[in-house]
Amino acid sequence: MTEATARARYDFKRKLEELRTLKGRGTELISLYLPPNRQIFDAASYLRNELSQSSNIKSKGTRKNVTSAIESILSRLKSYRKPPENGVVFFVGHVPKGGDQTTMVSHVLEPPEPISTYLYRCDSQFFLEPLEAMLETKERYGLIVVDRSEATVGMLIGSRIETIKNLPSRVPSKHGRGGQSQRRFERLIEEAAHEFFKKVGGIATDAFLEQDLKGILVGGPGATKDFFVEKDYLHHELKKRLLDTFDTGYTNENGLKELVENAAHALSHLELTHEKEVMRRFMKEVIKDKKSLASYGEAEVRGMLEQGAVDVLIISEGLRKYRVSVVCESCGDSRTYTSNQKEQNITACTNCGSPRMKVDVVDVVDELSDIAESLGTSVEIISEDSDEGMTLMTAFGGTAAILRYSLNR
Repeated sequence: MTEATARARYDFKRKLEELRTLKGRGTELISLYLPPNRQIFDAASYLRNELSQSSNIKSKGTRKNVTSAIESILSRLKSYRKPPENGVVFFVGHVPKGGDQTTMVSHVLEPPEPISTYLYRCDSQFFLEPLEAMLETKERYGLIVVDRSEATVGMLIGSRIETIKNLPSRVPSKHGRGGQSQRRFERLIEEAAHEFFKKVGGIATDAFLEQDLKGILVGGPGATKDFFVEKDYLHHELKKRLLDTFDTGYTNENGLKELVENAAHALSHLELTHEKEVMRRFMKEVIKDKKSLASYGEAEVRGMLEQGAVDVLIISEGLRKYRVSVVCESCGDSRTYTSNQKEQNITACTNCGSPRMKVDVVDVVDELSDIAESLGTSVEIISEDSDEGMTLMTAFGGTAAILRYSLNR
């Protein structure tokens, strides 16, 4: 995923989060999905008909709010000769702002994927399901780790590893019998192993056959994994999607993680592999006693970034902070700080008491990314789905950097 794509995905995800929090007091929030093949004239005609129908709404307040929302969308439609390449979505309506008062909100989104159908909905909340589906990871890989004692079937979905089934076997281990007993026990062991591998193959078939998989990876210690594949315990349709087999020391959930790591070259284009490499490089610097190129924590990273010392800026997709700039238009007093809240209750200047305050609030991820890009610094937005992503968020506050040069004294 390129920096531009990762940034666009992050901004799109945050916008949906914001829209999800908005609730109307009645059916006063309008969602309009306009696909790329829909004529603007047709949509405008439909809305004018809805405007006419809205006069039948019994509640005076709801009628007024719905009418103004439709008129707002009609006004915005005039700026389009035709829908954008992927279509366009309008979210317009009134939300409570305290007491009996409401305020109009209006958002226009161009989705990252084409909209397939025209949709108009008036409800107490915005209809987001078609857009949320666009955030779902499309790439899926089947995972199997197997030996004679245990097997685990799972799936790699984007950067998340999901365990489907862990299956311990009942295949007997080696024995000390001799003669005919030895041959009989060896035959029983092979029969038990055969039944176990058939069961593993059946679980894989149930889990993968109907899935749109990009490929299947099989791992395990020694030659057992290759035996499992070569002897056709894997369904023939699944075998067509097999990418390769890889050595792993484990066949439990840890084996699935090990399999993905060992298959990095086969999955080099995947987001997870790239994120692991970025975080591995960062952690290598963290543990250095001298000349470390690691920096973490928002304040420290910001300082390094402003000095031009950052080579790679690493930010968690789960970071929810805002950079607030406050300026008094009367005396010029100003301050800038980071807050966990987007809404700021600032009514007067702390210096002169004037109510003429200009407040600017931006997302910290966007703000730091803009600074980095202006300095030629690479930006990596890391998801929370992987272990590395969780480490970035919990241990380093969601903000880290790999420096261009060491600042250790």
